[in-house]
Amino acid sequence: MTRLIDGIEAIARPLAEGSQDDYRQRLAAARAEANQRREHELSEQRSPANSAADRIRIWERRHQLQLPGRHDHPVLPAIALDTGLTLEDVRAEQRLRLAARSRPGGE
Repeated sequence: MTRLIDGIEAIARPLAEGSQDDYRQRLAAARAEANQRREHELSEQRSPANSAADRIRIWERRHQLQLPGRHDHPVLPAIALDTGLTLEDVRAEQRLRLAARSRPGGE
């Protein structure tokens, strides 16, 4: 049986399998791995080596949200801050996505 704990999947320990300490160690290792993934994603989300589009996609994945289409949406400054982009960079990505959707065969 599996269940979700702190955003990670943990295996519920059957009584016949391992000790309580083994279970705690497995859970701690899984949490540490999840924390490393989060830290890596945060780093990538702000990395100047990544394009604005990539950084915004990482932000979207982490927050399970899509970039709003409205140029004056109140979340845009937070996206800019979280990604290390300017507000104009975020709005430029909005315009690119809108143009792609407007073209025949676009998103």
